Amino acid sequence: MSGDRLAALEARLAALEDEREIARMMASYGPLADGGDAVGVAALWAPDGVYDIDELFLAGRERIEGMVRSPAHRGWIAGGCAHVVGPPHITVDGDEAVAVCHSLMVVREEERYVVRRATANHWRLRRTGEGWRVVTRTNRILDGRPESPELLVRGVRGEPADS
Repeated sequence: MSGDRLAALEARLAALEDEREIARMMASYGPLADGGDAVGVAALWAPDGVYDIDELFLAGRERIEGMVRSPAHRGWIAGGCAHVVGPPHITVDGDEAVAVCHSLMVVREEERYVVRRATANHWRLRRTGEGWRVVTRTNRILDGRPESPELLVRGVRGEPADS
């Protein structure tokens, strides 16, 4: 195998490994959140990372931990809930990445499960000494407002959430 072919193969393998690590990190959000692991959830973010949800803007790991420890979140867990993150579309560019997916929050109500929220999720990530971490996760509810589907399209294109 020539040096060029070997280098190309190594680059392809590295890209696949990055995508897999990012997808696994994103997929861990739901189980950690539903398990009430506030430290584990917050550790998915860079120390100065942001979680921008329609009704909440959380800057820094401490605020993200606080969300998971909040009475509201603990109530969802006690009542039965599942944060389900769909398969991501990931674009890696060196040590930066953009990913996009859907997520559902499913809750138990009166002996049945209902979807409480369906959201568009745009993730901006960075490779750190700890591995890939979330710089900004932007969630917008899919309720007919134009910004939500636009967020999905920008993510598939590898564009920032606010372009």
